[in-house]
Amino acid sequence: MRASVLFDVPGPKAIRRNRLLGVATIVVVIAVLAFIVVQLANAGQFDAKRWSIFTYPLVWAKVGSGLISTLSAFALASVLSLLFGLLLAIGRLSEHRWVSVPVGWITELCRAVPLLILMMLIYYGLPTVGVQGITPFAAVVVGLTVYNGSVLAEVFRSGIESLPKGQAEAGYSIGLRKAGVMRLILLPQAVKAMMPVIISQLVVILKDTALGFIVTYEELLYVAKSLGTQAAFGYPIIPSAMAIGAIYIGLCLVLSGFATWLQRRLSRSRR
Repeated sequence: MRASVLFDVPGPKAIRRNRLLGVATIVVVIAVLAFIVVQLANAGQFDAKRWSIFTYPLVWAKVGSGLISTLSAFALASVLSLLFGLLLAIGRLSEHRWVSVPVGWITELCRAVPLLILMMLIYYGLPTVGVQGITPFAAVVVGLTVYNGSVLAEVFRSGIESLPKGQAEAGYSIGLRKAGVMRLILLPQAVKAMMPVIISQLVVILKDTALGFIVTYEELLYVAKSLGTQAAFGYPIIPSAMAIGAIYIGLCLVLSGFATWLQRRLSRSRR
């Protein structure tokens, strides 16, 4: 059996042990899921009365409206987060300390503030200091952009700094300025190298749109909360959460599938 420097091929005993651990893990997971299902059934969460709310077209129209709101906030926040993160990363890499130091403090501050508090400050706090006209959509998008943009800034910065110094030196040797080296040589390679991390952060943005319910933004979680308070259907909180959760899972799987396709395409283009 061959072994690499970082990984030894497991022997027969290790293989049997790993298989037993795998089987035990599966059994435990199934047991936990079965326990949860039984408890939900005993609580009447699978009663037809609670699930009958999803037989009405108006309910699905409301869910569709929430889905559009979620995707709208996600799409705009994703683009703005990438641009904001790129801008912060370039600022932190600046050779001028009067640029890199303030940008570094801004980046760390934006990362340190919890996203939920950030949205609340934008929507509820800014009007108290005279800034009017803040809509729930604007609060959600700005909050997502500021927080996730600061996280992506570190992703871009680490990707650029991980490249060999010879890449930049080669650009300077053929007469490119720093902006040209960054735009034509460093950024394309950094983005390709950090693509899995970037896609992972986009998935985070998609899920974080659910925090918009705290500022009354009518996205999917807001719709689920509204449906779960319907007394005529026995307060179907769990059915609503399960249905909306399935939609979130589907969206994340689609985005992950797109990430896999993009990674393979980029790999082929590098070859």
